[in-house]
Amino acid sequence: MTALAPVLEAFFTERLAQRQASPHTVASYRDTFCLLLRYAHEHLGKPPAQLDFADLDAPFIGAFLGHLEAGRGNSIATRNNRLAAIHSLFSYAALRRPEHAALISRVLAIPGKRAGTTLVSFLTPAETTALLAAPDRSSWLGRRDHALLLAAVQTGLRVSEVTGLTRGDVTLGAGANLRCRGKGRKERRTPLTRTTARIITDWLREPDGQPGDPLFPTRAGGRLSTDAVADLLARHAATAARQCPSLSRKNVTPHTLRHTAAMNLLHAGVDTSTIALWLGHAGIKATQVYLHADLALKEAALARTSPLAARRARYQPPDHLLTFLEKL
Repeated sequence: MTALAPVLEAFFTERLAQRQASPHTVASYRDTFCLLLRYAHEHLGKPPAQLDFADLDAPFIGAFLGHLEAGRGNSIATRNNRLAAIHSLFSYAALRRPEHAALISRVLAIPGKRAGTTLVSFLTPAETTALLAAPDRSSWLGRRDHALLLAAVQTGLRVSEVTGLTRGDVTLGAGANLRCRGKGRKERRTPLTRTTARIITDWLREPDGQPGDPLFPTRAGGRLSTDAVADLLARHAATAARQCPSLSRKNVTPHTLRHTAAMNLLHAGVDTSTIALWLGHAGIKATQVYLHADLALKEAALARTSPLAARRARYQPPDHLLTFLEKL
C-alpha cells in the first residue's frame, strides 16, 4: 500500500472526526475523493489503492478540476468546493508526510476560480401565497408539506436544518420558536409568527411521537432527505404556477425559500446585521447580496435623490467650417 491510502483513510477517521465535521461535509469530501480516484484510475491506469502523492501533483489536480467543469458540467462554485476538499487533505498530509512537502505546497498553491455573481432569486408575496396554497391539506402529506413550506419560508432555515428538526425543537406559546443546529455546529433559535406557530401546533397534534422524532417525517416516520424536500417543493411550485404564472419562470429550490425569508425581513426594515443573525450567517458580508437584489430598495433610494439639473435642448448641427477644418 502506498503513502496516499493510509493518509486518506486517517483524514476521514481521525481529522474529520476530531473536527466534528457535519455529515454533509463528510459526504461532500467523500464524493470529491471518489471522483478524483476514479479520474486517476481512468487516466493513469492505476487502482486507487496503488496511487501515491507523486501521481496527484499540481498539474494532475489542475487537469481534474478542468475535467469537473468541461467534462461533468460542474459550476465554478462546485469546482471550488472540490478544490477546498483537496486542500484540506493535503494540509493534513503535510504533517503526516513531510517528504512530499514540495509537491504538497504546489497543490496548496492552486487558487480557487473567481466567478461572476448573480442576483439571488426569491418569491414575491403573491408567489409565496400561491406556493403555500398548493399542497392538498385534506391529506396527511399535504398538511405536512404545507407546514414544512410555511416554516421554511418564514424562518429561512437551510434545507438541512429543516429536515433535521425534531418535535422537541419546537417551543410554542409565548415566544414560540424553532431551535436548530446550523453550519459550524452553531445552535440558534428562530422565532415563529402566530400563523406559523398555529399551523405547527395543529400539525403536532396529528402524529403521535417522541421529542426526538422528526418534525416533518416520511410516511414511515423517518427523516426526510434534502432531495425529497426539493422534489416536493418542485411539485408544489408547478401546481402553484397554474394560479401564479410568474412561478414558471423561476427555478424554485429550498434555498429560494431561504432567500425569500431574508427579503421579507429586508422589506420590513430589518437591518442586515439582524438578518445575518436570523439566517445563521458568520458575518454580514453574506447578507449584502440581498441589498443588491432588492430593486425596490434601490428605487426608493433613487426617489430620495435630487434630479439632475439638465435642460432639454434642440439638436444643433455642427458648424460646417469647423467640421471641414477638423477633417483635414
